[in-house]
Amino acid sequence: MTSGNSSSDNRRQARCLLTFVAIGAAPLASSAWAQSNGDAQALNTVTVTSTAPTYGDTPPPAFAGGQIAAGGRVGLLGEKDAMDIPFSVTSYTSELIENQQSQTLGDTLQNDASVSVGQGYGIYGEAFKIRGFNLTGDDVAYGGLYGVLPRQLINSDIAERIEVFKGASAFTSGIPIGGNGGIGGTVNIEPKHAGNEPMLKLSSGYRSDSYGEVGVDTSRRFGDQQQWGARVSAVRGRGDTAIDDESQRDTSVVVGLDYRGERGRVLFDFGHQKSTLEGGRSSIYTGAATEVPSVPDASSNYTPSFGGSELETNFGMVRGEYDLNNEWTAFAAVGGNRTIENIVSANPRLTDDNGNATVNDFETDNHIDNFASQAGIRGYVVTGPVSHDVTLGYSSAYRKFDSDWSFLAAGTTNIYDPQDLSRPEGDPFVGGSVTRTRSQGVTLSDTLGFLNDRLLLTLGARYQELEVDERPNDGGNSRYADRRVTPAVGVVFKANPNISLYANYVEALQDGGTVTDTTASNYGQYLGIAHAEQYEVGTKFDYGNIGGGISLFQIELPTAAVVNGVGSLDNEQRNRGLELSLYGEPLDGLHLFSSATWIDAELTKTQDGTEGNDATGVPEYRFVLGSEWDIPHVDRLTATGRVIHTGSQYADTANNLELDPWTRLDLGMRYTLPIGGADWVWRAGIDNVTDEDYWAGASTAFAGYLIQGEPRTFKLSATVEF
Repeated sequence: MTSGNSSSDNRRQARCLLTFVAIGAAPLASSAWAQSNGDAQALNTVTVTSTAPTYGDTPPPAFAGGQIAAGGRVGLLGEKDAMDIPFSVTSYTSELIENQQSQTLGDTLQNDASVSVGQGYGIYGEAFKIRGFNLTGDDVAYGGLYGVLPRQLINSDIAERIEVFKGASAFTSGIPIGGNGGIGGTVNIEPKHAGNEPMLKLSSGYRSDSYGEVGVDTSRRFGDQQQWGARVSAVRGRGDTAIDDESQRDTSVVVGLDYRGERGRVLFDFGHQKSTLEGGRSSIYTGAATEVPSVPDASSNYTPSFGGSELETNFGMVRGEYDLNNEWTAFAAVGGNRTIENIVSANPRLTDDNGNATVNDFETDNHIDNFASQAGIRGYVVTGPVSHDVTLGYSSAYRKFDSDWSFLAAGTTNIYDPQDLSRPEGDPFVGGSVTRTRSQGVTLSDTLGFLNDRLLLTLGARYQELEVDERPNDGGNSRYADRRVTPAVGVVFKANPNISLYANYVEALQDGGTVTDTTASNYGQYLGIAHAEQYEVGTKFDYGNIGGGISLFQIELPTAAVVNGVGSLDNEQRNRGLELSLYGEPLDGLHLFSSATWIDAELTKTQDGTEGNDATGVPEYRFVLGSEWDIPHVDRLTATGRVIHTGSQYADTANNLELDPWTRLDLGMRYTLPIGGADWVWRAGIDNVTDEDYWAGASTAFAGYLIQGEPRTFKLSATVEF
């Protein structure tokens, strides 16, 4: 693999991604990567796209079927073909996002059995678990940079690709700016840029109860060599959701500019996102309940109407690559955002097993400034019979988090007979702080290729620094810093052109925080950087029209404990799992995107008698079976379907509160028709067809919180592309 690819060989065809609605037209999938005349071969389309160059900021092509890409970004190592790396990565294309009419990042990540989608603590934003470990919206990367995207909620219409890197990621990405991601995996969103042909797409959509949206997505290239590109995508929506008395307003705009020179490439990405939620249904805290409560009606809203949030973020990023010669490429990127949040949480706290609950008014005002950067060099050289794919890179992220909050009791309610409480009056309990976090480090890696690159051995390490300075508004200061070197070893053996066997040992790093137990003799002392260890083996296969993989993994994460009166990181959670995936187009007109995960998440070391119990919020298994079927004898009509089945999980560390397994069925239809030189696409979908009442999961943040599944939701959209 070399870095001296010409710009015409290195770009994807623009895949119109629209906010909500749209589906990238299937006919465009086959032309997504244009080859130069010199590269053209008498091969079928699938084979040609599978050989398209993937390097640096050039994403891999879409796999057969168009929903999954053939690789993804691996932190500082850049975009990689899945068959060449000793890690597990799954990339969802704009075509899938549009076809499913996904509204948020979580809507798309529901397709991955290794990812659980939930709600963060005290907020109305999305939070996730990958391989059973937490990932918050703070720790989602944009073009490989942490700290650029909006937090809490990320609208899916800003994404060209949504890439899930599964497993510990300190070696490739360092410590995320939020401080608690990267243990079980990371998520990266690739921005939208202009393709080779001009494009204008207009769309409108509707989802129950009365939420409507409109959008525009347009792009074109300029210059005598088409070296300049511009793309603008904007979406505006508002209305009531399928949950009673809940409404939202959303605005998102992204602008992607790019320059493709003979040796250099520059990408400029800027965006604005504002989301307002009124009367938002929150999670429920189990409180004094001794059993998991019966699930209320799926559309019921047991949160007072004063609960909600307003989130606004302006963000931007500049990335560039320059080919020093045919073997070496220098790269750099800078980006950041400014976010303003106002959140009013009104989570019911159960007081008995009959659904009675207390409600508090907890208001938070956050002002957040982020800045991130990276720079480095990548090269591919050959020494005798051994090739070397070398990366030396630096990355950093800085965040200033200014938070003020107030707390006041609001009253009582019942989750089965909700009372719309008025917002309380009086003198609240107030607090706040200003926290500055800086994460930076250097990664060095070398992938050695033997036997004509059939055997690939990756060796590397990252030097990581973390510094946190927290200053409460009422005085005082908590400042701490730590550094660590984390190694990585991975191996890939290509048994044949279609099968890769791989294994890895990597680590994840996380801010260990300070001792919070006031009974500990070292209360307030910094615990240092916690490091989790991962062991993984697996196999991947790519037969042109169908691909997938199998992996076995174990991740051990140390957590806070008090042993003999002293705070430490002596507790441990160990997650062992098996992952399966299958995707592609095994039969003409039948597209698959399916996966399954089994996880044994065990508290292997504790001090409170819970040792050997299951960790909270981690389902025992999760299956996602998704497909599209081009209906025979009916041109341009496609049926879509997805089944999500999630096993039982616990909401408490004592394992007394067990959530039942649940199954959700989503169905839809899509019809495409050329009219007057334009492609018209109509889509209709129903999520949770049977309107199941279910607890979707336990909180991804703290034990004891229950998150209810969404009610049956109708989705309609129309898109026209010129």
